[in-house]
Amino acid sequence: MASVVFDKATRIYPGTTAPAVDKLDLVVNDGEFLVLVGPSGCGKSTSLRMLAGLEEIDNGRILIGDRDVTNIAPKDRDIAMVFQSYALYPHMTVAENMGFALKIAGTPKDERERRVLEAAKLLDLEPYLERKPKALSGGQRQRVAMGRAIVREPQVFLMDEPLSNLDAKLRVATRTQIAALQRRLGITTVYVTHDQVEAMTMGDRVAVLKDGLLQQVDTPRNLYDNPANAFVAGFIGSPAMNLLVAPVTDGKAILGGLSIPAPANAGKSVTVGIRPEGFSPSSGGFDVIVEVVEELGADAFVYGKPADSTVKFAHSTDEGAQVILRWDPKNPPKPGTTVSVSANPAGIHFFDSVTGERLK
Repeated sequence: MASVVFDKATRIYPGTTAPAVDKLDLVVNDGEFLVLVGPSGCGKSTSLRMLAGLEEIDNGRILIGDRDVTNIAPKDRDIAMVFQSYALYPHMTVAENMGFALKIAGTPKDERERRVLEAAKLLDLEPYLERKPKALSGGQRQRVAMGRAIVREPQVFLMDEPLSNLDAKLRVATRTQIAALQRRLGITTVYVTHDQVEAMTMGDRVAVLKDGLLQQVDTPRNLYDNPANAFVAGFIGSPAMNLLVAPVTDGKAILGGLSIPAPANAGKSVTVGIRPEGFSPSSGGFDVIVEVVEELGADAFVYGKPADSTVKFAHSTDEGAQVILRWDPKNPPKPGTTVSVSANPAGIHFFDSVTGERLK
């Protein structure tokens, strides 16, 4: 096993001026499951491909263990990659697909068969070893692709959105299998996804990227409870955190009918962040006109607009932005009505309304 170090790693694609990945400083500990997450174009897949050796590094370096692999060919980096597409050979059986890389490397047949059988047991693929890929479901094919990586016994696993071709129910089942499998094997894993729920449920730590820059890296719980800036706050969590701009008067942030003590370093306005569960029904608080109610059985979420038209969302470019409230599922309000809520002081976050940085 080995740790992975990105040391100010930068990638600038030809014909562009802005780096796709900009001075990435990141350490993945030995045996850790680290998830890279962010919106499309944030640089997460580029970072993974730099680690794999599939993208050049314009500045900085990458280490696997104590070895600088910046200029080493992909095949010599002792990594195994699982892609979004399964990339299985249709004319080969499951066993042949899983053992193909070992065969090319000249691994003896008995050793090859032993490793394939061990991986098949781990992945519940034993009954399918003689089948061709066309006779497998999407989830089974993805497990074969996983098995192909496992048999190589690499120092590092790299996974690039491996679940994006699966349906919603199968994605949930497979992500728990992958997380459990990684913990059993103890192999350092870097996993890329755009799905923040996937990131939060799978990773030991999660690294959030935006525009090629690392925004924050921490445990899922700390990212949720202590986001470093408004972008992380709005990106992590489902449904998303409410980010509203409030004027500050006499040390208080004014949010409709709510008056909230603001940090001493707040300016004339501040971005107030409150998660849906941070609100509770109250009289004479922050009024919200209900537009849609999502009833999910154990939960209900209310989506609406501030009754006070002066209340603005932090991201003015967000078309159709709504306030989201978690509600008692047994007593949801009707669309068109107005509800009044207060905010739990412990669940209120403050961010600079210009830079987006967290205010203490």
